[in-house]
Amino acid sequence: MLIAIGTKNKAKTGAVEAVVKQFINEELVFEHIEVVSGVSAQPMTDAETREGAINRAKNTRNVSNADFSFGLEGGVKEIEGVVYVCNWGALVLKDGHVITAAGAQIPLPETVAEAVKSGRELGPVMDEYTQQNDIRQHSGAIGIFTQDLIDRKEMFEHVIKLLIGQYFFQKA
Repeated sequence: MLIAIGTKNKAKTGAVEAVVKQFINEELVFEHIEVVSGVSAQPMTDAETREGAINRAKNTRNVSNADFSFGLEGGVKEIEGVVYVCNWGALVLKDGHVITAAGAQIPLPETVAEAVKSGRELGPVMDEYTQQNDIRQHSGAIGIFTQDLIDRKEMFEHVIKLLIGQYFFQKA
């Protein structure tokens, strides 16, 4: 079974591979394909983040003959003046059917939220905040702000489980 993932981000590809290997008992081949999300570099709403995930999955499907094409997108959203990290996933099947799911959301500290609201991407803001490089490939904001009780890979694993679970339900 060919599984295509619309990114080369290690946290995202690692999440897809871990969950698919856990629940799909077939010979698996994984493709990591860098595709565009078709949304802003820093999605600012649930709707835009969801659209980015769907676009990534569809764009991956357009360049691969995969059985499953996954798109994952991280973003932020504001509710009553509080900025939350949000994340969405999409699974596009070979026949074009689209399945979506959202994952964990937590508020960002005010200093990080203000930087993102001013137009900066969360990834570089988090690199400055933590004085580390490429946080988005590893713990992510969610890992930093939960003391790594849940990191970015684990957060996306939850989303992938929701996608695959819906696939199994719809197939049954």
